[in-house]
Amino acid sequence: QGVNVIDMATDLMRYYRTLPALAQVSFTDLQRHRGVGAAKAAQIMAAIELGRRVMRAAPESRPRVDSPESVARLLLSELAYTDQEHVKVVLIDSRNQVIATPTIYKGTLNTTTIRIGEIFKEAIRRNAAAIIVAHNHPSGDPTPSPQDVILTRRIVEAGRLLNIDVLDHLILGHDRWVSMKERRLGFT
Repeated sequence: QGVNVIDMATDLMRYYRTLPALAQVSFTDLQRHRGVGAAKAAQIMAAIELGRRVMRAAPESRPRVDSPESVARLLLSELAYTDQEHVKVVLIDSRNQVIATPTIYKGTLNTTTIRIGEIFKEAIRRNAAAIIVAHNHPSGDPTPSPQDVILTRRIVEAGRLLNIDVLDHLILGHDRWVSMKERRLGFT
């Protein structure tokens, strides 16, 4: 369509501002931009998906988590700009390497919606040494709600009973995040 790839990429980044925001764009929305037809939109979406798969690649290249920030970096690109709440559990081995990051829940979150057993199901099945729970606030504001504190407390208590360390509960917003453990919310 007469637009070179550099100009197209510049336009897309100017419009979406961050790579995590661009990674959440639909096929249809991509085609609304100058120089992006169906073929180019498919290529962009394929490149984004390849990037995600590289991050989840072979065990020797699994990311290590050594801080709340490292977990936030791992998940922000996937969750920062979604229009629904997602709850993910980062399963961690004894060397602080990520085993997997299954999505436990999608939708409108409240403390009665989440079954605590679901949080730990994959951790038990995959023999995780520890977990970090993360969920997003679609509003973009990661400020913890009273329900977030209650949920965190319930998860930490269950982890003690199951002998699985709950290292943190992160709340993700648009390019920002909050560590419940650092704020001492739900962790005693």
